[in-house]
Amino acid sequence: MSHKIQTVYVCSSCDAQSPKWSGRCLECGGWGTLQMQTIDQKTIDNKIFQVVPAEIIDLNKLPTTNEKNGLLNRLKTNIEEIDRVFGDGLMPGSLVLLSGEPGIGKSTLVAQIANAFNTETIYVSGEESASQIKNRFDRLKIEPQKIKFLNETNVEKILAALRQIKPKLIIIDSIQTIYSSIIPSEAGSVNQIRACAVNFLEIAKKDNIAVILIGHVTKDGLIAGPKSLEHIVDTVIYLETESTHNYKILRATKNRFGSINELGIFEMTVNGFIEIKNPSRVFIEETKQNISGSVISCIMEGSRPFLVEIQALVTKTIFGYPQRRSAGFDLNRLQILIAVLTKKANINLNNQDIVLNIAGGLKVDDPALDLAICWTIISSLLNQTIDRKTLILGEVGLGGEIRQVNKLEARLTEAVKLGFTTAIIPATISSNKCLVKKIELIKIKNISEFLGVLTKLQQ
Repeated sequence: MSHKIQTVYVCSSCDAQSPKWSGRCLECGGWGTLQMQTIDQKTIDNKIFQVVPAEIIDLNKLPTTNEKNGLLNRLKTNIEEIDRVFGDGLMPGSLVLLSGEPGIGKSTLVAQIANAFNTETIYVSGEESASQIKNRFDRLKIEPQKIKFLNETNVEKILAALRQIKPKLIIIDSIQTIYSSIIPSEAGSVNQIRACAVNFLEIAKKDNIAVILIGHVTKDGLIAGPKSLEHIVDTVIYLETESTHNYKILRATKNRFGSINELGIFEMTVNGFIEIKNPSRVFIEETKQNISGSVISCIMEGSRPFLVEIQALVTKTIFGYPQRRSAGFDLNRLQILIAVLTKKANINLNNQDIVLNIAGGLKVDDPALDLAICWTIISSLLNQTIDRKTLILGEVGLGGEIRQVNKLEARLTEAVKLGFTTAIIPATISSNKCLVKKIELIKIKNISEFLGVLTKLQQ
């Protein structure tokens, strides 16, 4: 047995170690917290301590886990908007982090999720008392027969209670209020949040329990706590506010068991969240009047199509260089489309100010909107209109060619549901790839041919 003496500097706030002294801890940012400690490291022969080897699992011998054989059944809320974002339901044994601004409705949402599950649920809150939680349940008309409440902030006591009950769903409101007695720092610190999250991850995986952690956000809109918290959890869900109509949008930024491109749209009422099953009507103006510089197109958010209204205003430049402004669409992409129209369609925009807007406050980056944006610019410049029941889809290349778009059939199906009668699409789409009926399809190859089609469709 040999001995080796080593000197390290340890932070008194977060226990982070550093080989040399500095005035500020690089882990937690505390000033003057590093203190010198002497560690006696022992190099011991492996024969003295017999380490039990870890169990090696043969994956070929494990049964296939799918919903057909009953070994893996997702917990479904039967609220379509929520199940879609989670990936067709909440996966047992998963650790979910739900975050959002203060007062946006995180606690209301998890209360409705707990009520929707026909399984035993433990609601842990370090921010509200049992009577306050009961008042919320009464307001939301939730009958908590299978929902038990735990008013505790110590993670060791919480885990001990959970091991006795073994529920199917655990809700922690919020992770910033939970602390561990093992970590010598206050609740909400970097080390406390990380340690508590790891404890909940262990019980989730070991006992196959779904755990939802509610997390706070900073003033920058980021999740409070260490960035490793997002790496520890299986799913990261954000609850956001849509600025124009004040709807609530649920979106996933990380999901190990589903897509991150899905959206759930809700309306907040006195009785809680109500899902918006037809969001396309929310983001397009319900008017029969044809307006120059306005057209309807379609974007895809995951597997869901959204009809959106695109508006453009083109006016002659009064002084200096022409101005380009965009709200909800990439300004650099707009500059490219303007250059293509000038070069390939012989439309002089060098002395025109152009303002583009995606109605409803949406932010989109779908290239399928290129052709519709070109039309709004032309329409506003020439003061021309087309029928509001005409959908325009297509990506515009630098050579003026019209390229195909993905999931065209889903986009056209959504348009048919809302009464659209005509769709302008790329000519590269073959007939066998578009099976949607009840809508007239006009196929074009390039931007010049597009202008000729628009002349025929002018109102």
